[in-house]
Amino acid sequence: MNLKKSKNSSPRIKVIQKIYNSMMNPDVEIEYPKNQYKKFIKDVVSGTLERTELIEETININLSKDIDLTKTDKLLKIILFAGVFELMFKHNTPTKVIISEYLLASEYFLEKIQIGYLNAILDKISKLIRKKQ
Repeated sequence: MNLKKSKNSSPRIKVIQKIYNSMMNPDVEIEYPKNQYKKFIKDVVSGTLERTELIEETININLSKDIDLTKTDKLLKIILFAGVFELMFKHNTPTKVIISEYLLASEYFLEKIQIGYLNAILDKISKLIRKKQ
């Protein structure tokens, strides 16, 4: 199996694309074509968009010294918000899986230095959100 093909079909890449598209075209209805991960993608996209204020508040409360969301790159912010949504609401998915999947997906959208920063931010907030795991 082609590694690029399987990596590109990652549900989290689709999540990032759908959220980005929704932010750029707020009046356009999000379409979810048939896909083995359709339910997951739809849950994360709609959940992230519906809870944007709560996610932003969580990030600001826990990471105010580490990140300024008003100055953060739009794609980095989208990836961060989707990752934080999963950490907060997808309790059946292990923290390490969420972080590593978003880091892999971010390789399509971000520079290496941004990926390192994303890793640090997700790691730090995951320890605060999921204290018991």
